[in-house]
Amino acid sequence: MKVHFIAIGGSAMHNLAIALFNKGFVVTGSDDTIFEPSKSRLEAKGLLPDQFGWNPDKITTDLDAIVLGMHAKADNPELLKAQELGVKIYSYPEFLYEQSKDKTRVVIGGSHGKTTITSMILHVMHYHDIEVDYMVGAQLEGFDVMVRLTNDADFMVLEGDEYLSSPIDRRPKFHLYKPNIALLSGIAWDHINVFPTYENYVEQFKIFVDSIVNGGSMTYNEEDAEVKRVVENSKNPIRKLSYSTPDYTIENGETVLETTEGPLPIEVFGKHNLNNLAGAKWICQHMGVDEEDFYEAIATFKGASKRLEKIGEGPTSVAYKDFAHSPSKVEATTQAVKEQFPNRPLVACLELHTYSSLNAEFLKQYKGAIDAADEAVVFYSPHAVEIKKLEAVSHQQIAEAFEREDLKIFTNSEDFKQYLQHQEFRNKTLLLMSSGNYGGLDFDEVKTLLN
Repeated sequence: MKVHFIAIGGSAMHNLAIALFNKGFVVTGSDDTIFEPSKSRLEAKGLLPDQFGWNPDKITTDLDAIVLGMHAKADNPELLKAQELGVKIYSYPEFLYEQSKDKTRVVIGGSHGKTTITSMILHVMHYHDIEVDYMVGAQLEGFDVMVRLTNDADFMVLEGDEYLSSPIDRRPKFHLYKPNIALLSGIAWDHINVFPTYENYVEQFKIFVDSIVNGGSMTYNEEDAEVKRVVENSKNPIRKLSYSTPDYTIENGETVLETTEGPLPIEVFGKHNLNNLAGAKWICQHMGVDEEDFYEAIATFKGASKRLEKIGEGPTSVAYKDFAHSPSKVEATTQAVKEQFPNRPLVACLELHTYSSLNAEFLKQYKGAIDAADEAVVFYSPHAVEIKKLEAVSHQQIAEAFEREDLKIFTNSEDFKQYLQHQEFRNKTLLLMSSGNYGGLDFDEVKTLLN
């Protein structure tokens, strides 16, 4: 089968391209720019385009399929040529469904927690040498790529993203997978550039629940009131199975999970991660892994990339970075780190980097999000606001949104770096939350501040 990728350099797209190449497909692709690590990975497989840019001559009638990435625009010259020739065009999720329609599809959805839960499930399967196909949104320890497709695996585990499928398909990705087994971890308004109202955003999750095939199951977080309402009000004839945060204790900075097998020390921490673990356990049991085997495997899970990732440690200090950017994720992550190290002052730094977080109206959602921190810092780049073509955000708007009088606000990356360098981190905890890098912060340099 010959497949051409329009915008092959994307994080998800290049992983799918490599997965298809490994499966024996003939794969080609184009993009106007490709960054690392996508570039090296594609090059290693001989899939890196000879030159950057769009070339309609690459689109011919002997192609079996086009996979269209979100980075492309609706007027992309290769896309227009494919439409003209009548070549079959798939969005990324549509193509994943085509590759998994004869398998048992396990889809993990939610505004937060889905990457971690998917990662936990895959870690358990990998630990016990159970072969599954998968698509996950983070690089995992022990896994070469983020997408795996085979002819033999019975299960396909998919991280169910609610963002749009492609430039010409405005449906959320997780509407297209038609799961047999599904999980819903939480609902907290996000992606306001696509879903302008909370009600519109919640509606996408109702559609997701209703997309589960007849006789399928939905495992859901009963501690999230919106999730509980959406799932329990669905008329879809499926099994509905709830989960909640298990009992745990913290002993000298180590989290110990209470299990039927006795106390179990684990590598991850925070109430939200323990809640994620409970959901992952039920899904693994649906996939044939018993409780005892789940606990044995999960004890060695160190976390998904960029999710409460330890970046440095001193004799009495520690620093973490986390992908948290939405208000609910920021609040959960800040509380988790404070709970883990209650006797150390916590310095929590948040970069406002996404479209939603830089929207003056949406900023109000951050009220109380970093109140668990002893010292709270917000960084944002006015240039990023310009690039996203948003109205300028002022210091005052940010201060009023967070409702914290001692909040420190930086708009210059050098000033922020200077602030960190002049901190005395002895007997402190540092938490850096961002989907960016604070205008070029070197995280290796941060480690040296902890000694």
